[in-house]
Formats: sequence, C-alpha cells, structure tokens
Amino acid sequence: MTTFLAAVLTPLLSVTAFLALVRLYRGPSLVDRVIAADMLLATMVAAVGAEAAVNRHATTLPVLVVLSLLGFVGSVSLVRFAVREQQ
Repeated sequence: MTTFLAAVLTPLLSVTAFLALVRLYRGPSLVDRVIAADMLLATMVAAVGAEAAVNRHATTLPVLVVLSLLGFVGSVSLVRFAVREQQ
C-alpha cells in the first residue's frame, strides 16, 4: 500500500511544483509571483507531510512547522510590501 501511495503522490506533487514554478517564472505581477511561491512552499509541506505519513514517523514535525511559518511570514511581508508600492 505504501508503494502505491508513493507512486500516486509523487507525480501529483511533481506536477503541482512544476506548475507553481512556471507561474513563478511567467507571473506578470508581483502578486502572481508571491502566490506561486506560496503554492510551491505548500507543495513542499505536503511532500514532507506525505513522506512522514508513509514512513510513519513524527521526526519531521519541526520541519513542517518551520516551513509553514516561513510561508506565512513570507506571504504576509511580501503582500505588505506590494501594497506599499502600489500607493
């Protein structure tokens, strides 16, 4: 079952990361790039969480917390920067 789960999750997360990278590269505005970076980070959190669930260990929990906080703080700070630039 774990092999099947890994075989299903790997292509899905890879396609998601690739599409986020494409939007990060092609995004016409700063907000598009911020959303793409946040989506890429969310994909990384999902991949680490899936790996922890498949292998049944909780040692990666601090990594998940740090990645989530990094995504939140990064998104909020970049959006605040973008709002200040538009005014």
